[in-house]
Amino acid sequence: MSPAPTTQLGFDALLQSADHANLTRLMERECAHLPGSLDEAIPFYRALIERHHAAMLAGDAATVTHLREEADRLAIKLNNFEVGIIAGPDAPGNVLAQKTCAPVGTVPLWGQIGDFEISCAGISIHIEMDGIFGIASHAYHWLGFSAHALEFEKPFISETGFRSFVAIGGALEPGFTPDSFAADIISAHVKDQLRGKLLAIAPEYRPGESGAAQ
Repeated sequence: MSPAPTTQLGFDALLQSADHANLTRLMERECAHLPGSLDEAIPFYRALIERHHAAMLAGDAATVTHLREEADRLAIKLNNFEVGIIAGPDAPGNVLAQKTCAPVGTVPLWGQIGDFEISCAGISIHIEMDGIFGIASHAYHWLGFSAHALEFEKPFISETGFRSFVAIGGALEPGFTPDSFAADIISAHVKDQLRGKLLAIAPEYRPGESGAAQ
């Protein structure tokens, strides 16, 4: 007796299933050299970040690209070769990033997520730096960051006390660390976009003010 039609895969579905299986086998071969458990992956990823940092300092774009692709392969393997490596807090990419982040207040290596302060344009600024899995990190070599006001009574680079810098173009230049890079980008923003003039933070964005944004 023939199976009911609803239990049979159509030809397109069979092809898709075969493509997925072939792709998984290909990825398994490409990732064979990578750790398969989180306990092994964390020290591996930490060492990868150190190599990535050295490549960024040297302005070596080819090595930077290769290492970011390697980080992706590692996260994909940990995710059982499924998509969604940064889909949520428990996704492998996010777990790797959190387990290897720089201590708060310390300038991170290139590729670590980090949380530190700089002085720039006459003000103190809190920087949150993206890591290897950050937004646009596969399209641009420079990693993104966000800038937060620390002195709300002073002018800032935006009226909200916050400004995000992502998708930063331009060829890699040797010698920039994450803190010097953030300071350089912010200084250029003040000079070119703000015409050298900082902006007063609007009352609704100042802590303790009535109706302040949370």
